[in-house]
Amino acid sequence: MKPVQITRETLMDGTLRARQREYAKVHPDMRWRSDDELVATFEAILASHPPGEDLWVFGYGSLMWNPAFEYEETRPALLRGWHRRFCLKMLMGRGTPERPGLMLALDHGGACRGLAFRIAAAKAREELWLLWQREMYGSAYHARWVWIEAGGRRLRAVTFVINRDHPRYVKELSPRETAALITSGCGDLGTCREYFENTMASLRAMGVRDSALSRIAAFLPSA
Repeated sequence: MKPVQITRETLMDGTLRARQREYAKVHPDMRWRSDDELVATFEAILASHPPGEDLWVFGYGSLMWNPAFEYEETRPALLRGWHRRFCLKMLMGRGTPERPGLMLALDHGGACRGLAFRIAAAKAREELWLLWQREMYGSAYHARWVWIEAGGRRLRAVTFVINRDHPRYVKELSPRETAALITSGCGDLGTCREYFENTMASLRAMGVRDSALSRIAAFLPSA
């Protein structure tokens, strides 16, 4: 497959959705959400959002450095009850069956510092739908309303947590094993190493030190 980038444009014009359908042909044994299922999960989340109010999204991985949707502001935020972890094995995107990689997700327990994005009420449906096509097509994530702390306020936000019943969920890996998959993982969206470094750079810019990611970094070969 030719390389593709996740941008607002590739989400809007259907390029990324077409690529997702190509993945489904290459990996027919995997579980994919249909268009109807995507719409159903999307409408279920929006149904519990008060009309006319701005909508917050909590990002903890690639959303921090490549949101690909329009927003009004960002704030450093703290989410309790979930932690950031490389727990999703990638056989497409940033990995292949020959060169599998790992992706971040939120797993149960602990806490996570990330970025909160505020989407204007008038744009909430359009911008969240772009995000939905990116995050929810493969059934590896569940969308959740969570409470975050940002700028001295408690905010209700949408985020994406790991589906522990998904076949590519990785329950336990050592930092060394995680680093090995991050080093080898490469697909049509790029490398897992690039994903890791961009995430670390975003956290450093916020003054955040993620000890789990730092332990992984210690086993990565020099760039």
